[in-house]
Order: sequence, then C-alpha cells, then structure tokens
Amino acid sequence: MRFVTDRKLAQGLGAARTGTHHHWNAMITSAALVVLVPLFVFTFGAALGRGYEEVLAYFAQPCTAIITALTAVVVILHCKGEIDEAVIDYVPGTLGKLVLVAVQALSWAMIAGALFALVKLAL
Repeated sequence: MRFVTDRKLAQGLGAARTGTHHHWNAMITSAALVVLVPLFVFTFGAALGRGYEEVLAYFAQPCTAIITALTAVVVILHCKGEIDEAVIDYVPGTLGKLVLVAVQALSWAMIAGALFALVKLAL
C-alpha cells in the first residue's frame, strides 16, 4: 500500500516559471508610471492654451520630449502586459496565440507611431 499525499503529487508540477516574470514586469512598469504620469500631466498641461509655434518650441526641449516619450512607451508596454495576461487566461489554443501575436504587433506599432509623432513635433 502506498500513501501519497496531495502535496507529494503536486511537488515538481509547479508553475511554468513565467508568472514571476510577468508579475515583476507589471510591478516595474507600475512604479515607473507612478512617477511618469504626474510628470507628463504637468508637462502636457504647461503646453495647453499656447499657440502652434510655442507648442513646437516647447516639445523641442529635451526634458519635455523625453518625459513624453518615456510615458508613451511605458504606458503601452504596461497595457500590453496586462492584455497578454488576460488573453493567456481566457483565450485558449491557436486563437489565443494569434491574439497574442496581434497584440504584440499592435503594441509595437503604437510605440513606433507615438515616437514618430513626437519626433515630427519636436523637430
């Protein structure tokens, strides 16, 4: 007779070792957003109500452009990570994999578009 506990049956069959990675990415991007979003709000708010040439000159400043670029990239990557988790949890099989590829492509396209727009605005 063999007595095997539930713990012994589950031992060695743990997680796929990716949960911690996703968790830390979410925590790091969240911490970065705690700093970046207020900076962006004050930076963007300072440009409101100005004329076209003044806004172009304002976003041509390095500090303003860097804050705007960092905020755009970190927000998009944070949202991408959260969407990935939802897709992994709720969309099974091949459709889930296709949705993950589409989310990845859309995220990087949005980052490229945001940075391109900022460069066009700043230069």
